Amino acid sequence: MGPPFEIVCIGGGPSGLLLGILLHRSGAARVTVHERNAPDDTFGFGVVFSDETLANLRSADPEVFGRIEAEFVHWPIMDVVHRGRTLRSAGHGFAALSRKRLLSILGERAVELGVVVHHLSPVRSIDDVALAHADLVVAADGVNSTIRTELADRFGPRLERGRSKYTWFGTTKRFEQFTFLFAETEWGLFQAHVYPYSPTEATFIVETSPEAWTAAGLDTPAGSELAPGESDHGALAFCERIFADALDGHPLLGNNSRWLEFTIVRNATWQARHGERDVVLIGDAAHTAHFSIGSGTKMAFEDAIALADALAAETLAAGTATSSPLAARLATYEAERRPQVESTQRAAVTSQRWFESARRYINLPSEQFAFSLLTRSQRITYDNLFLRDATFAREILGWFHASRPEELHPSGSDGSSTPPMFHPFQLRSLRLANRIVVSPMAQYCAVDGMPGDWHLVHLGSRAVGGAALVMTEMTCVSPEGRITPGCTGLWSSEQAGAWRRVTDFVHEHSEAHIGLQLGHSGRKGSTRVAWEGMDLPLPHGNWELLGPSAIGYQPGNVVPREMSRADMDAVLEQFVRSTELGHDAGFDLLEIHAAHGYLLSSFLSPVTNRRTDDYGGSLEARMRFPLEVVSAVRSSWPDQLPLSVRISATDWMTGGFTGDDAVVLARALKAAGCDIVDVSTGQVDPDDDPEHGRLFQAPYADRIRHEAGIATMAVGAIASVDDVNTLILAGRADLCLLARPHLVDPYWTLNAAIDQRYDGHPWPVQYLSGHTARRRDQRP
Repeated sequence: MGPPFEIVCIGGGPSGLLLGILLHRSGAARVTVHERNAPDDTFGFGVVFSDETLANLRSADPEVFGRIEAEFVHWPIMDVVHRGRTLRSAGHGFAALSRKRLLSILGERAVELGVVVHHLSPVRSIDDVALAHADLVVAADGVNSTIRTELADRFGPRLERGRSKYTWFGTTKRFEQFTFLFAETEWGLFQAHVYPYSPTEATFIVETSPEAWTAAGLDTPAGSELAPGESDHGALAFCERIFADALDGHPLLGNNSRWLEFTIVRNATWQARHGERDVVLIGDAAHTAHFSIGSGTKMAFEDAIALADALAAETLAAGTATSSPLAARLATYEAERRPQVESTQRAAVTSQRWFESARRYINLPSEQFAFSLLTRSQRITYDNLFLRDATFAREILGWFHASRPEELHPSGSDGSSTPPMFHPFQLRSLRLANRIVVSPMAQYCAVDGMPGDWHLVHLGSRAVGGAALVMTEMTCVSPEGRITPGCTGLWSSEQAGAWRRVTDFVHEHSEAHIGLQLGHSGRKGSTRVAWEGMDLPLPHGNWELLGPSAIGYQPGNVVPREMSRADMDAVLEQFVRSTELGHDAGFDLLEIHAAHGYLLSSFLSPVTNRRTDDYGGSLEARMRFPLEVVSAVRSSWPDQLPLSVRISATDWMTGGFTGDDAVVLARALKAAGCDIVDVSTGQVDPDDDPEHGRLFQAPYADRIRHEAGIATMAVGAIASVDDVNTLILAGRADLCLLARPHLVDPYWTLNAAIDQRYDGHPWPVQYLSGHTARRRDQRP
């Protein structure tokens, strides 16, 4: 390595100070820190570290770790206080320390090692003279970073403000562990995130919805005209009153405490070049994570460790840019660190949204409320909770069993230890033995709409494989309503007879039920089968399409004809006819496909419905034709059998169908006789921009279940037994649909029973020896 780099760090918070410490220890750089505040200024109260963060710090600088360890408060427990009950969960592993003391420890260590730290030294521009000698400028200047703003054209920042209002206090009340408090007031729900950071003090963050905040009169001019550093004393007094029982007479303490909205910070890149120097973002200037997962200091420390490692590296990663001596090292830092940060941010956003919607869950039983809270970010799951605190996990599982009606207790077991996924579920007369559904999966191998041997084996094997319900692919109500020439249909008695062969097999050879999904392709029809080009038009023989408006799915596809009232009547009759044939064919459940941009979905979305008559414009008007179909199908389907509707709960597009719209639609579906909503998202328009990730669609099923008061099926990126058990036990959905996992393992549910050592699930007698062999293979 050559001579040390000259680095100037703007911001003397945890990331900037630790970076200076690590670089001076390694000799990789000489670091100067410019901090705008005085040494004894600090805002906020305590900071939280996870055990993982502390382990990383111990490896990076044992001396700093030792000084922090000597003073921090450690706790393994979280308390959730819900309507007078305290539910306590252990095994979490956190520590906290006064933010002021943390900065003091870091500052002292930095100066010992030769880091030059200037306080009361604000840097207001990237061209500030204080940066003139720097090879690298490190912007560690927080959420409102001056440097990031000045170089926004290069960093590409995206700032998103959260919906909730929050304010940060301290208190002299001694809390022994992380505690979640909920105050149900006449104005709405207020929640507090509380954790100790010394033997005598705790951080006390209060959060609420903007509606409750306004109703309580907290949106006062006085609160918005505070001088720098001044606290909102009206907010402080209000929060002391509503949390008086938890505070036991102790006061709340202000320190620049005022109502804020949390800002999620993301950047297209964390590195830039300005003139002859490199610039890099770390800490809150680069990214933020909501305080509900306590990751701000964690990410600041881990950024500093990763950047210090990259700058001290002897060799550069192959293929990295070399436009400057530092460019390759900065590229390595970002490439290695960004996936970790994005994972943390996804968990933080999921957690943040749970708290923004906490009033949705407050009426849950205390056990389920606590489990929902603990699993909100997806970092804690059903299995993970058993590892952390098996006693508490068994308590929640026992509650779940006891809360089920006796007629829905698992057969062949006392149920108290039965995994949630194996608890039965009732829809009208249909009793499902477990919570697993084989999701509709297009197979594209029908001839003239007729299902054949492939469909018999595909659906039959998965029914034998233990799922409670298997669903057909979208089965089309007319030849012109098909997506591709290979799609199945149900417009003739001959097709009903072919389907009867499949349903008879399922009923005779398995404990499963079988559902029929009916749909009409709309503007997404007349395309090739998937393996010949997804959504591409047929090379020849295209047919006329129908849609709410004459808008093609994508350039080159057939443009649909805008439907007349006569067209609507004809399609409605086709749905009714197919419904009657479905009953003749022996199906146990019927689902109407009103998702993914097919015909009924196209009516619902303002992106695809540009009509100016009674079937376009407002949400009420856009819902009119789909609801007519649902009502007609419900009237034609036997009253004792359940009806489902699949919807896209968001278009993932600005100006499209939204989660708010989905709740309104779900309520209307319930009124029309729908029993359960199959909640998917997107695929309405090629320009959508989904937030992909594990369980990324489940929050929509969760919201509809609680706000519309109707059962839901969750679908999308559900891959594991743990996912299913977590979703069901938390009350985020009633059933879970799996597609891809069932493609590679038709016996996914049977294997799930083996893996959980659950013996109450019925097995095909022909396969019992396989069950025994696998169980033997699992034993040590």
